[in-house]
Amino acid sequence: MSQIVLADYSNPSHQSAILNLLDAYAWDPMGGGKGLSQEVKAALLPLLAAEPGAFSVLAFVEDQAAGLVNCFQALSTFRAKPLINIHDVTVLAPYRGRGLSTAMLEKVEAVARERGCCKLTLEVLEGNRIARRAYEKFGFSSYELDPELGQALFWEKKLT
Repeated sequence: MSQIVLADYSNPSHQSAILNLLDAYAWDPMGGGKGLSQEVKAALLPLLAAEPGAFSVLAFVEDQAAGLVNCFQALSTFRAKPLINIHDVTVLAPYRGRGLSTAMLEKVEAVARERGCCKLTLEVLEGNRIARRAYEKFGFSSYELDPELGQALFWEKKLT
């Protein structure tokens, strides 16, 4: 029996679930292969709680934390409406294949619709074929304005 809930950043069991699931994701090759630093673990929950548009969705299977999605509200300037960026999606290995990521994404979509959002966005590694198939099945596709200009690329410039 699984349960999908919006995380309460002040609930100690939700705090523990978020940190443990995100740390497990960080250790995974799809998360970079290095765990979260102690500094990140100490700072993350207060920052999430203070971020006005942030929310997290947790999946529990028989009271065990099994999955996490972290989201942030932003703004579509071309649509003049809010959007939700899905920043982290993870399901622990023993719980994969049970539809938890789909159930969590359905919850994210419900929150986005309640907030009047025009779209959901996310990034996914090119080589993460399982996640790409799951996102495509859910309705995500690559972003392009004009086929002649190609697909949008996600880039970063590290500052610290």
